[in-house]
Amino acid sequence: MREVHLDLAVIGGGPAGLAAALEARRQGLEKVAVIERDIELGGILQQCVHDGFGLHRFGRRMSGGQYAQAFIDEVEAGGIMTECRTMVLRVSGDKKIYAVSSHKGMTLYHCRAIILAMGCRERTRNQIFIYGARPSGVLTAGTVQRYINMEGYLPGKKAVILGSGDIGLIMARRMILEGMEVEGVYEVMAHPGGLTRNIVQCLEDYDIPLHLSTTVSQIHGQERLEGVSVARVDQQRRPVKESERYIPCDLLVLAVGLIPETELARGAGIKINPLSNGPEVDQDFATSVPGIFAAGNLVAVFDLVDYVSATGETAAKGAARYLENPKAAHPRAYRVNTGENVSLAVPQIVYEGQAAQDLSLFLRVKQPGPKAALICACAGRELSRKKERFVAPPEMLAAKVPAGTFIGADLLLEIKGE
Repeated sequence: MREVHLDLAVIGGGPAGLAAALEARRQGLEKVAVIERDIELGGILQQCVHDGFGLHRFGRRMSGGQYAQAFIDEVEAGGIMTECRTMVLRVSGDKKIYAVSSHKGMTLYHCRAIILAMGCRERTRNQIFIYGARPSGVLTAGTVQRYINMEGYLPGKKAVILGSGDIGLIMARRMILEGMEVEGVYEVMAHPGGLTRNIVQCLEDYDIPLHLSTTVSQIHGQERLEGVSVARVDQQRRPVKESERYIPCDLLVLAVGLIPETELARGAGIKINPLSNGPEVDQDFATSVPGIFAAGNLVAVFDLVDYVSATGETAAKGAARYLENPKAAHPRAYRVNTGENVSLAVPQIVYEGQAAQDLSLFLRVKQPGPKAALICACAGRELSRKKERFVAPPEMLAAKVPAGTFIGADLLLEIKGE
């Protein structure tokens, strides 16, 4: 078995992993490696041919591939070790990584620190319980995106989209531009699941109807998809039989949400947060296992790639501090609690002594609404207040607790109407 000794291993070569590796090198770490299971770096960004990336970080509109390539060029110029086509099988609590590749066989990485940046995966039909057989033509939005944008293959002629996640909305427009017909987008919730700009630019601009409080109730076809039945749902999100109607189609695109890839984290004994469904982290994005950090969409599903990259850099800085003194005892920990109209918060833990620097927080809301205030309070005292013109569940909000304001008590995040 091949054995490699590293200061820091980054698992995942997407935006979080690449940003983490570059920041680790800037922090002075020498033996840094990025381990990626795909044939190239970049992660899901490589199949995102639409623009809108890079406005915050680079100040210009870039495609997903261009955004990724900017980081890849820096990684290559910095001489950072990259291990592509390498599948990580297990991460142990003592910071050992067991991986396999077709060209190098089994490898054991002995690491002083690890950053997990495996991202997330799409929910499939198995997780949304639609009646019917298993014909071809039922695909996730990301798979359709890869087929069209990278493989040059049109997976159907007439599509129905279930779920209003951002990739599904973007692919609705993409399929129209490629000459396909998109009958409509059906969303079980009473509000859209994607960003407002994607609703406007990808659906409204192309006259694609969005049906809220509606779902696909049945799939028709044996070998190949022939059509679907759609129906309105009641308050318990159960299909109303009387409203059911049949739509002929040969492609059902599932854009029904993302799930953090937590298998390796769970195998390492890392605590998983029940609200984010990702590893529970502190302000350095350190997990419950000393020396193992997490970043990006593994921690929580972000809507902006700039936030994903920022979490990778935060994790790398935390890893560098950890390696300076691995046996340092943590000061007292405090929770970041979710209050009114807040569904999740990242990080979930802050430590005493955080007052020396600004604390960055990310959160999602439960219900949409206009003119809201994002409030962070501690021991009944308001530490920060940020006005928002509109809040919606698909959009990750960012807040800062100014340096010098945090006192030793749990934090509370709330969204209140103005």
